Amino acid sequence: LLSYYGIDGRLEAYHDHSDAAKRSSIVKRIHEGVKFALISDAGMPMISDPGYKLICDLNEAGCYVTTIAGANAPLAALQLSGMPSDAFSFIGFLPHKKGARQAHLNAWALAPGSLIAFESATRLKASLGDIDKGLSGRKVAVVREISKKFEEVRRGFPAEIIAHYDAEGMPK
Repeated sequence: LLSYYGIDGRLEAYHDHSDAAKRSSIVKRIHEGVKFALISDAGMPMISDPGYKLICDLNEAGCYVTTIAGANAPLAALQLSGMPSDAFSFIGFLPHKKGARQAHLNAWALAPGSLIAFESATRLKASLGDIDKGLSGRKVAVVREISKKFEEVRRGFPAEIIAHYDAEGMPK
């Protein structure tokens, strides 16, 4: 994409395993006048993304930081869900293990508004079951593959969506 638009620049990986030394190197180069852009290939940087650590270090070092709004999967999912959007909370990726996932959901059980969470296809059914138990009475929407060929929005109670996937097969 950068080549297509004739944008030159050095690309460098920054991810969850990047350490403090990597962040210090970036801060140092910014103080030397090098310009950086934090770009994510998984939606909007900083939303369920390790970029917050870099931004924190940049702020502490007095570096100028700004943003350009871009693709944002949680908000796009909320728009497509048809759920109330006047109050909502993004609760991140649900924990992998059942007990931790149930505790996480229980912590949000009384939160007002819509809850937005990320989940993998392999754990979707188990998580829907936990949502049904921990957040009983709440409707849900499974929104996946936003803006892609196999975009899907499935709305209803968790048990209804589980029944659909039991009959039709789980998403890949």
